[in-house]
Amino acid sequence: MKVRLNSDAEVVRQIKEGLEHTGGYCPCRLERTEENKCMCEEFRRQINDPEFEGFCHCMLYYKER
Repeated sequence: MKVRLNSDAEVVRQIKEGLEHTGGYCPCRLERTEENKCMCEEFRRQINDPEFEGFCHCMLYYKER
């Protein structure tokens, strides 16, 4: 299992810029809750799922199996 940044540098740049503006909360989510703080709770659960492979909600991170 490996978690890496998206290979598209432009996506990474845009999401990181959004994270700066939101104080570290996922820029793709409307609610500013602890569950939406990057790395979000949803993706942390997906990381723990041995069957999951794919991107987090905002496409910043990718989990490989």
